[in-house]
Amino acid sequence: MSALPPADRWAGSRLRLERARRSLVGGVSSPFRAKFPVPLYFADAAGSRMIDVDGNQYIDYTLAWGPLILGHKHPALVEALRRQAERPHILGAQHDLEYEVAEKIQQLAPCAERVAFTSSGSEAVQLALRLARAATGRTLVLKFEGHYHGWMDSVLISHHPRAEEIGPLETPQAVPESRGQVPNAVENVLVAPWNRLEIVERLFEQRGREIAAVILEPVLCNSGCLLPQPGYLQGLRQLAHRYGALLIFDEIITGFRMALAGAQGVYGVTPDLATFGKALAGGPPLSAVAGRREIMELISDGAVAFGGTFNGNPISLACARATLGELERDGGAALARANRLGAALMEGIREAARRRGVPLQVSGFGAAFALHFTERSELRDYRDTLADDRAKLAVFLLRALEKGVYALPDGRMYVSAAHTEEDVSLTLTALDTALAETSN
Repeated sequence: MSALPPADRWAGSRLRLERARRSLVGGVSSPFRAKFPVPLYFADAAGSRMIDVDGNQYIDYTLAWGPLILGHKHPALVEALRRQAERPHILGAQHDLEYEVAEKIQQLAPCAERVAFTSSGSEAVQLALRLARAATGRTLVLKFEGHYHGWMDSVLISHHPRAEEIGPLETPQAVPESRGQVPNAVENVLVAPWNRLEIVERLFEQRGREIAAVILEPVLCNSGCLLPQPGYLQGLRQLAHRYGALLIFDEIITGFRMALAGAQGVYGVTPDLATFGKALAGGPPLSAVAGRREIMELISDGAVAFGGTFNGNPISLACARATLGELERDGGAALARANRLGAALMEGIREAARRRGVPLQVSGFGAAFALHFTERSELRDYRDTLADDRAKLAVFLLRALEKGVYALPDGRMYVSAAHTEEDVSLTLTALDTALAETSN
């Protein structure tokens, strides 16, 4: 990593942000990006490195909020984009890439008897929920505190509620999170704390015959990268099926990142439906719903309305074919390496924190993990993360950014197939210093 200038190292980004605010809402295209210590503007990126408009270089652990599983400008994606640029960019009709990528998803994802493509993860979740309600004839959906399933009214509920809003552990409140959400959205949603099967069981005993589906991130990536307790996912599947409900895995983050078969492959639990995105195309916008044939075919029967001008667009699918091909190569060596390097990085950060006496938890898996400044010895559910020292995290992330380590503002770090052992070594040196400066 090159040394960063000591003065206002982000002057160019600040000027651009000021200009952007005069035309673009908030100066950014997604409000989450404004939460960085400094909303940076970038000039270029390659592999695991990024360069901002002021010439500062960073090791990138944001990966565009997750999609860049192969890193920036991977040669296979560059070539796929180059070839597709000379072909039709969109057809509004059928083409070979649609079934070729769908077949590849079938080969990799255990649940994928049929596949439908969307552009965004939020769209994919809405389709999965509509299918579940159509298949069961029920309306209620059970979701979990801290889990994020998109920004639509029907699911932006109890994603990041405040401590004073969530209610008792046994009977959590369903909390809408945006002004403008329709008030009756909460009437179709039940909320439970994560990793507490006994509470889910009581909810099913009370209202199980009304529940169409249980939807969850199999690893709670959007609120601290919290792993499921042993047997938890299996217990959810058994409960859902006992009461005639469907199990939906939101694998927008874990899909093709935790393993080629996703979290469902790692944990040996096959959901009825799953959503995929982010790593699916390695960067271009593409998501998918995959699941049991008889449920998915409700779309082709005309029973479930679904459509989209950009569904299955050739540019994204060309990149998906290239991305999945690279991830599958040599028995999945690239993805295994990313997870191995990430696991080493996680342990290195833990060791640095122990050595400096900093209370820090590192949770998740190699290719997606999160940092928590907390006195808690165990992080089980979203409520546990409310004790995190977020002010200290913000200082730490700023110190890390100054030293050329670029992480997400909630403490998440993504590791790609492009990261190297040198990246890990340089990162650990930088973060060790950042920890020392944060704890002083």
